[in-house]
Amino acid sequence: MLDDEKKIILRAQKGEAECFGQLYDHYVAQIYRFVLIKVSHRQEAEDLTHEVFLKAWQSINNFNQRGFPFSSWLYRIARNRVIDYYRTKKEATSIDEVGEHKFKLAATFDQELDQQSNLDLVKTAITQLNDEQQNIIILRFIEDLSTTEIAQITNKSEGAVRLMQYRAIRNLKNILNNEESI
Repeated sequence: MLDDEKKIILRAQKGEAECFGQLYDHYVAQIYRFVLIKVSHRQEAEDLTHEVFLKAWQSINNFNQRGFPFSSWLYRIARNRVIDYYRTKKEATSIDEVGEHKFKLAATFDQELDQQSNLDLVKTAITQLNDEQQNIIILRFIEDLSTTEIAQITNKSEGAVRLMQYRAIRNLKNILNNEESI
């Protein structure tokens, strides 16, 4: 979160483009990484990220500070934009272009996946999850967001997010175990 983020947002809502530029500079890398993992192609990720921030700038007056960081609102816009992208473009995608440094897995999850020792296998396993489970895994373990933030982004309760996370991890383990036995 930016220092004085609330003030910066209020000034951006009053039309100060420089303040929105500060928000953009602070959050663009996170949003780009999230979109890149979802669409797997750099050019599309760049275009979609641009669209996310354009939508945010156009809708900044609709943002209400309710105790959640500005990034939660941006992730929600990004998530919706990715959904729209896939509705209009039905193409097989791969996340092979995502480097290892993009996967900042949480410690306990990392320990379990360390046994698999193959990041390509993990990336492939993530793509086999349904869209909701992919979102939860990416937001929680790659973007390192809290359950509360993910609930805000996905418009679900914290309990539902924890249950979806549990199921996604269980499904990932099953996928990885099945790949290991081949």
